[in-house]
Amino acid sequence: MFTGIVEELGEVRGLLRSGGAAAIKIKAVKTSEDTRVGDSVAVNGACLTVVKQEDGIFVFEVIPETLKDTNLGALKIAEKVNLERSLKVGDRLSGHFVTGHVDCLGLIRRKDYRQNNLRLEIAIPAQFLAYCLPKGSIAVDGVSLTLQDRKANCIDVYLIKHTHTGTTLGLKGPSDKLNIEFDILAKKSSLNVSSV
Repeated sequence: MFTGIVEELGEVRGLLRSGGAAAIKIKAVKTSEDTRVGDSVAVNGACLTVVKQEDGIFVFEVIPETLKDTNLGALKIAEKVNLERSLKVGDRLSGHFVTGHVDCLGLIRRKDYRQNNLRLEIAIPAQFLAYCLPKGSIAVDGVSLTLQDRKANCIDVYLIKHTHTGTTLGLKGPSDKLNIEFDILAKKSSLNVSSV
């Protein structure tokens, strides 16, 4: 379980593909503190298990389904990624509950700045729009955000300067794919309503 508050930007240092799966090496500083083999780390919002750690470099094994269903399959050497260690009992919950199970990929349609705030318009697959509740929570590449507006097949989110400069979202542009995880409460509510 995570909160959607990115702790640092890691850097992809290695990609080894084998049989549809991949081993990804990521350089981290803060995130490597008190993280051991077997621990969970959110990488762009996808929950991955540390299988090896050495000199501030994590190694994650990623199965074919995760590579296909997230943007991790398109990572490149030296690319930055959002990192967050798993939540501990007693930690502050500054964002919202994020499981690290990516629901779908969103596509940036438009990116613009309004005052110091960054606005992203993100296309969402139609079957997931029921989970997009204005003023509700959403995790975008592992970043906890408030969903500002929902249109025909897209949503708007706004990022303050602290968020768009401290995460990878400020580096993204039109046509980039983003990992989307909808609020667990919105998903449960939608299931309850549809079963009535």
